[in-house]
Amino acid sequence: MVGITSIGAYIPRYRLSLEEIGKMWQARGGPGEKAIAGYDEDAVTMAVAATLDCMKRNGSQAHGLYLATTTAPYKEKQSAALVAGAVDLNKTTHTADFTNTLRAGTVAMKAAIDAVKGGSAENALVVASDSRMGAPRGRFEQLLGDGAAAVMVGEKEPVAIIEGAHSIFSDFTDLWRTEKDNFIQSGEGRFIEEAGYMPVMTEAIKELMAKYSLTPRDFAKVVFYAADNRNHAGLVKVLGFDKNQVQDPLFGKIGNTGTAAAMIMLVAALEEASPGDRILFGGYGDGVDAFIFRVTENISRIKGTPLMNDRLGGTASIDYGKYLLWRDLIPVETSSLPERAEPSLATRWRERKTVRALYGAKCRKCGTPQIHPIGQRARVCVVCQAKDDFEDYKFSDKTGKLFTYAIDQLQPTKNPPGLNGVIDFDGGGRLICELTDYDLTRVATGMAVEMTFRKLSQGKGIVNYFWKAKPI
Repeated sequence: MVGITSIGAYIPRYRLSLEEIGKMWQARGGPGEKAIAGYDEDAVTMAVAATLDCMKRNGSQAHGLYLATTTAPYKEKQSAALVAGAVDLNKTTHTADFTNTLRAGTVAMKAAIDAVKGGSAENALVVASDSRMGAPRGRFEQLLGDGAAAVMVGEKEPVAIIEGAHSIFSDFTDLWRTEKDNFIQSGEGRFIEEAGYMPVMTEAIKELMAKYSLTPRDFAKVVFYAADNRNHAGLVKVLGFDKNQVQDPLFGKIGNTGTAAAMIMLVAALEEASPGDRILFGGYGDGVDAFIFRVTENISRIKGTPLMNDRLGGTASIDYGKYLLWRDLIPVETSSLPERAEPSLATRWRERKTVRALYGAKCRKCGTPQIHPIGQRARVCVVCQAKDDFEDYKFSDKTGKLFTYAIDQLQPTKNPPGLNGVIDFDGGGRLICELTDYDLTRVATGMAVEMTFRKLSQGKGIVNYFWKAKPI
């Protein structure tokens, strides 16, 4: 039976409180906070983190990777290929971007289910990631948050099987962005709710239940997209579900995460599910995709792993000024220091295994892992001096310890001061790299770290990604 075989999610650690936004504009800020992607994060880096989380729980090599996002870093370049490279998928993996609609996540999920059912893929990863912006002083500024979620679709030991699906499209215009827009535009709120969202969601979900002869009482959990708490609660009432059946939409904790919102809720629901539970799952945007999942005994495989509450912990608050800086919403004085040289396309291509998945080498004679600076190929082992006798060795999935570090007060960064460190990997190997997501007051030698895929810089229209170390 085709279903979900693994799940994963990623929530950035940074939070901007709605009170802080209200204070900036001398207006009432609502309760709660929203998740903010760090200065070196975007839809691609969050998708990589969610995908790696999903793959750790399953271990299967994916035959397809479908990325859903409305905030891809490029207008013309496939982001799914960037994610597939970073998570080290086989080059024969079929990659595809699904975009231009909030429903992209469920559209991608339906494509993955059809691919597995049709036999063109043994399994496929579906990852949704978004970092949308609302215009300053607007209502979307308080509503929109950042995050990512991933599911593996396959037939081998599914944690939840697909029992049914139903889709309808709608050309109703509620939210939009043209190629020149940085911010979400929308129609009038009540008009959207009464003529767009509520009718089409109600129609699709009722038709799904009728199609499979089910009632609201047949579901242990209902998970669906909504723009905000009001729309979410209104649809629950119209459909006749009890409050205890409804998955928390997390609006007050991370905000509305766009294409990732419904999938993040689905991940949270599955982490709490029991065998036999039936889950109704719906995505909205230019129509509706609705699914029925039945949880299996295999759900025990994800128990005890990091859960949504764990991902929501360990947060760090930022102020409105830092938010404006990270989002490039205000011009600031540039550094007087020489600019960092951007790596050439030729260099990045030659060193692609190191750049995208942090591959080094392992000496076949003495077994010592080692990673050399970009452009310096390993020829002689640093321990036994054996020459040209290496095999590939991946460091991106290894943990390590901070051997030493330097605080750079002059480094041009959006999150000063900069922190550079020497990482000794567990199992061998040493790397000099930047650190991220750190609390400077708690940084110390011997600190446990793991690697994370992040933006290094952006020049000439090209986003340069590489791996940084972050505290565990």
